[in-house]
Amino acid sequence: MHFFKEILAKSLAPLVAIDANILMEWIETPPDKRLGDLAFPCFQLAKTMRQAPQAIAADLAVKLTNEPLFKQTEAVGPYINLHIDRKQALLHWLGQMEADRDFFTSRRGAGITVAIDLSSPNIAKPFSMGHLRSTIIGTALANLLETDGYRALRINHLGDWGTQFGKIIVAYHRYGDVEAIKQHPIQELNALYVRFHEEAEANPTLEHEGRAAFKRLEDGDQATTELWRWMVAVSLEEFNKTYAMLGTRFTHVLGESFYNDKMDAVVEELSAKHLLTVSEGAEVVMLDDANLPPCLIRKSDGATLYATRDLAAALYRYRTLGATRLWYVVGGEQRLHFQQLFAVLRRMGYDFADHCRHIPFGLMKIGGKKMSTRKGQIVRLQEVLDEAVRRAREIIDEKNPGLANATETAQAIGVGAVIFNDLKTNRIHEINFSLDQAVAFEGETGPYVQYTHARACSVLRKAGLLDASHDSDGWVTEPLANDATLAELPQVDDITHDLIKTIAAFAETRKRAIDEADPSLIAKHVLDVCQAFNRFYHELPILNAEEPLRHLRLKLTDANRLTIRAALTILGIGHPAEI
Repeated sequence: MHFFKEILAKSLAPLVAIDANILMEWIETPPDKRLGDLAFPCFQLAKTMRQAPQAIAADLAVKLTNEPLFKQTEAVGPYINLHIDRKQALLHWLGQMEADRDFFTSRRGAGITVAIDLSSPNIAKPFSMGHLRSTIIGTALANLLETDGYRALRINHLGDWGTQFGKIIVAYHRYGDVEAIKQHPIQELNALYVRFHEEAEANPTLEHEGRAAFKRLEDGDQATTELWRWMVAVSLEEFNKTYAMLGTRFTHVLGESFYNDKMDAVVEELSAKHLLTVSEGAEVVMLDDANLPPCLIRKSDGATLYATRDLAAALYRYRTLGATRLWYVVGGEQRLHFQQLFAVLRRMGYDFADHCRHIPFGLMKIGGKKMSTRKGQIVRLQEVLDEAVRRAREIIDEKNPGLANATETAQAIGVGAVIFNDLKTNRIHEINFSLDQAVAFEGETGPYVQYTHARACSVLRKAGLLDASHDSDGWVTEPLANDATLAELPQVDDITHDLIKTIAAFAETRKRAIDEADPSLIAKHVLDVCQAFNRFYHELPILNAEEPLRHLRLKLTDANRLTIRAALTILGIGHPAEI
């Protein structure tokens, strides 16, 4: 109802001398539809207007009768109940939507650059299902921001540095089968990492060997560095296959190692600003004023830590990349780390710290169990995507064996099923992944949404409005002629009105999803749109309706198609025109 609330707020604003945006927050939806479509409580106007709320409601109810959108306004005690003139609302809304006024795009973020830290898998380890959430939530947020005029930098902060590489290098030299590693580098390197930890339980000296190997890497030992670079190269080759399948793209791929030569400057700046304190031989930034534990910057042996590296990365994104807002799509277990990071940036005097956000998310579980690379308990994302595509192809071959572009369609459905299954859940919640549930064509699934889009495309094709070979990113139906059409149309029925209200609310949902950094709002809303359209499709004739009702229903089918298309695009999911 947001669209209609906005009209009411703008009508009320000059009558009560209060900004329409404030009034928007006061407008309610009556619990009983018989009372009206909207209700406006007048309690908060009593003080400024110096009248009883009941008197204000009675006066405003009369004045609002001049607004053609409302066919009935009635004062009930301190409330104004309003019934929308459905035909007027329909044509007004369609005119606005056809002009694309804030429905699918807006410009609130024009001129602002946001750096989004997403995905960030570890080198020499498989791209597991555990990395899916950061990757697709971050991608959806970047897509959302771009619909609002922001410049979104998609940054892959690869885990390509740390003592784990010393451990893998030790295991490579001790147990590695060079030929097997060449054939399946990531699989074999991960197996070596798992074996190292198994062996280290009985032989603790291995941990010392691992640290020594990493020290050689830090010191630039040629043989160690070449082996590390090879690990990075083969890992990226595998990661990029998965990213291509997901449709994920990055503005910058900058691993942790990129900031090695930038951390000393951070320590020097902290020292120059008198923010460093020595504690048990280590250097820390005290954060008592923020009710946080000290942030460890440099250990007693001179080694820097994650916080130092992330400070260097944040300053690079701000100074070099021009980002004034930094978003980090990282699991909820890192909450304290980011609270400390942002607090240190504030202590350093950087105002952009107030626009830094940690975007946490819950764990991905398989069969109710948490994944662990160290213990070898992982599920490779690529294998899941491949299986999802295979199952989608089986369904297509059974239901529509002559489908053109069946391979591309199966990939869009299979990959989209995995993505939607994740994004329909509030990002804070844990997910227990089930491929069987994800690829179903019924229920709250990606294939259900894609099938509803394809159904709308089919109706428009049969009406001769859409080409058989592709979808369209714009309207394919002609505008309705306002006055003549309004007179000829019958009263708008409940099913049609519900579809209109659901589609009309998408614009506000999109903005809320941006403000709350939660793509699940888009996924849930598009499910509502699909359910409203499928009821409309099954219960009302479209192609066989008489004019101008036929034209109207085709127009609403087109609006439904465009809304689903916009939602799926934001979520990073394909939208086949035929399934």
